[in-house]
Amino acid sequence: MEKPVCLICNDSEGQLCVVKEAKEILDGITQPVIVVSVVGLYRTGKSYLMNRLAGKQTGFDLGSTIESKTKGIWMWCIPHPIKTGHTLVLLDTEGLGDVHKGDEKHDTWIFCLAVLLSSTLVYNSLGVIDNNALEKLHYVTELTENIRVKAQRSGDNDDSAEFMRVFPSFIWTVRDFTLELKKNDKAITADEYLEGALELKTGSSSLIEKFNLPRRCLRGFFAKRRCFVFPRPAGDDDLARLEELSETDLDKRFLQRAKEFCSYVFGSAKPKTLTGGRMLIGSALGSLAEVYVEAIRSGQVPCLENAVESLAKIQNERAVEQGLQVYQSKVYESVCFPLDPSELSDIHRKAETAAIDIFISTSFNDAEQKAQLRLMEKIQNVYQELCGLNNEECLKVCKLELTRVFTPLEEAMNDGSFMCPGGYREYHYQLQSLSNEYRACTHKQLMSEEVLSRYLKEKDRFGKNILLADQCLTEAEQEKEVERLQKEVLEQENKSLEQMSKIKEQAFQDQQRTYEQHITQLMERMEKEMQRSREDNERVLEAKLREQKALLDEGFEERAELMNKEIQSLKGEIKNEDESKRSTLSKVVDGVGTAATLFLPGIIPKLAGFAASLFSQFL
Repeated sequence: MEKPVCLICNDSEGQLCVVKEAKEILDGITQPVIVVSVVGLYRTGKSYLMNRLAGKQTGFDLGSTIESKTKGIWMWCIPHPIKTGHTLVLLDTEGLGDVHKGDEKHDTWIFCLAVLLSSTLVYNSLGVIDNNALEKLHYVTELTENIRVKAQRSGDNDDSAEFMRVFPSFIWTVRDFTLELKKNDKAITADEYLEGALELKTGSSSLIEKFNLPRRCLRGFFAKRRCFVFPRPAGDDDLARLEELSETDLDKRFLQRAKEFCSYVFGSAKPKTLTGGRMLIGSALGSLAEVYVEAIRSGQVPCLENAVESLAKIQNERAVEQGLQVYQSKVYESVCFPLDPSELSDIHRKAETAAIDIFISTSFNDAEQKAQLRLMEKIQNVYQELCGLNNEECLKVCKLELTRVFTPLEEAMNDGSFMCPGGYREYHYQLQSLSNEYRACTHKQLMSEEVLSRYLKEKDRFGKNILLADQCLTEAEQEKEVERLQKEVLEQENKSLEQMSKIKEQAFQDQQRTYEQHITQLMERMEKEMQRSREDNERVLEAKLREQKALLDEGFEERAELMNKEIQSLKGEIKNEDESKRSTLSKVVDGVGTAATLFLPGIIPKLAGFAASLFSQFL
């Protein structure tokens, strides 16, 4: 993208909607997306910060008046600067708190959508991190009211761990920062400055609760938090024309902080995932935005569990369709009938590999592998049709070649040339000679022996009539020739059966390979998802342990004690993950194998052995 486009805006009725142009751009992105959103009060320089991430001086509109310039959520997709095979999606949001809008709920939804869509959330503010700044971040205190992780809440349980798993990492950028980073006369880092500002006060008054609430929410929802402080980028007279300034016109300290900020985001921001470590590509991100916006438009609270279910239906249907399209385009551009079975099999293998690749990257939460089985069956049906067409074309070629080769013999038979003394020997000689010539011309055609076998059967009676009419042969010689004829017919039938057996064996090998390709790539994806899920659990556990220690240090022993149950539960989940992983993978292999045998009968004998070898690789 040369410039940003609007992703989410207000329609003519004032309701949020996803812009078609932006959705089409996302639909064309098949790479994993790393989504960085920026939120904050209007006129705090959010857009300029995002332009720095894009490596551009201009892009997102900055504006130079007291009015909020950005409306809705704008998107800029660029190749990730350091992570090959990933797309960096930058989301610049409408400035919060613009008094001219007069719609507080609109700001809340913009903030919630930024949280839901991003893998890294940047909150941009001016001045310092103090109580006033935290009160302006009241949107974070409303997240549990406006976002649900599960469709049904389980009693009064603390859902913070669930939110931590799916919420983005959090970066607070403080602009126009003029203070020294010191506490008790000791230098501190920007991260320590942020954590110090998030310390809780003891007590139970309403004022203290109001003071603690945004701090508790930031600590409870975002497992990973960072802070960057920026001095003013330029003098007062130059701030209104930042887009026009070169780097030599900007404050060197600001440039250094911006470099550190960009370097951190590029290195640490992870691909956007949902529950269970399920990673999103561009098309899934676009569909996810539509799912969330539709929930808001209908007056519902966006729910991650429902979103996963809705997204799975959309993405899996798309994945099957795209996988089949890739397979068909690959095979149809390569096939030129007739083909040797091994050549057609090789074309099928390459096309199927490409189809599975696009399916695996596009599909989402195909928990019971129903979508993958549909693709497997559709590909198999197309391949069987191709094999049938190839057989028919081979038959045509072989029949034409047989007609050409055996025409002299047919003509001699029709004019009675062999109905004379010594005619049988001449007939047999020509039959053998022409059969060899035919085989030499058609040895690469898979139906060659079958066509010849049918022809020789048809001529068997005629050959016997010639034999009986040949007066040069004694009765004993004729009997011997009859035996030899029967033996030759049997040998030819065996050749035909052997050729057909090779064709069937090739089909079974293709079916086995189909199963193995699907299962191998499926298990590789599940392995990655489980690893990401484990990392999420470990990240949440680390955050909970850190929070428990902070609570103890701040004098909240009772709250810290209440966290023990949650911490032990997380430790138990991590400990039992290997066993759960083995059980899940086993069920997947068994389920896919059992279902696949309905249309891949060739995999039955080898299923158990292959599954065992897979477990040795992935467990």
